Amino acid sequence: MSTKTPPTAPGTDRIILGIALMLGFCTIAPLIDVASKLAAQAVPVGTVTLGRFVVQGALMAPIVALMGLGWRLSGRALILTTARAAVSILATYCFVAAVQVMPIADALAIAFVEPFVILLIGHFVLKEEVGPRRLGAATVGFIGALFVIQPSFTHFGAIALFPVGTAVSFALYILITRALSRLTHPVTMQFHTAVIAAALCLPVLLIGGAMGSPEIRLAAPEGIFWLWCFGVGLAATISHMSMTYALKFAPSATLAPIHYFEMLTATLFGYLVFGDFPNWLTWIGVAIIASSGLYIIHRERVTARRTRLAAVHPEPR
Repeated sequence: MSTKTPPTAPGTDRIILGIALMLGFCTIAPLIDVASKLAAQAVPVGTVTLGRFVVQGALMAPIVALMGLGWRLSGRALILTTARAAVSILATYCFVAAVQVMPIADALAIAFVEPFVILLIGHFVLKEEVGPRRLGAATVGFIGALFVIQPSFTHFGAIALFPVGTAVSFALYILITRALSRLTHPVTMQFHTAVIAAALCLPVLLIGGAMGSPEIRLAAPEGIFWLWCFGVGLAATISHMSMTYALKFAPSATLAPIHYFEMLTATLFGYLVFGDFPNWLTWIGVAIIASSGLYIIHRERVTARRTRLAAVHPEPR
């Protein structure tokens, strides 16, 4: 009787690699939040945000050179990259400002309404066809977010709404990235986004400093805070490249459910580093948000399967 291992199905190795990279993203991405929270204790939020993009640009530049990729962008790619950089700044600033005072897991749970924002933008702005089940699931997901926002708003005030700003900004970031991915390589996309974001940040921070803003200003870190600011950019670069290549190797429908693993790693890091642990209302909210998101993913798979079958076996006229 043969004991040979059956050959791997075509494409299986790529999917496994994609899943591994996505798990890597979910493990490393919360370190952005940990480093941000540590840095923001003594460094203005605006400076932490700028530092993220400066470090990312510096790390990506030699990679672009070693891969022999082009440095120039077409006119349309430049416009989209600038828009991507702008919403990335907003997403980063809102989240750093939130975790400066909020537990990381709470802020991330609120920001996880981002898939619902994408769904609603697709339906109401881009006129994409979205069924009532998915719209209903998005509504339930937002209700789940209220379970997290309400106690956080009581404790921290309006800052508890900042992760919603991150969710909206990151939803736009994803939509812009979809369009931009047809025009430029993922590595150069990350590099140019970082460079343009840093260029956009700097004058805003100089103006904010001149106007006496406590958080939107430029201030050099001191001591260990240099390390935390560098850590924000390093973790952001590694995690986002992991996600970019994960999507290259595996379908987004396969990877999307794995993204919720980030909630667990964020909770773990938040507890180990800061002693924060979500309360029962937060866990209820997380459960509702995750369940709604997974249901939307399921419905999108069902819809995609029906579309494929209809294309292969069209109904007779």
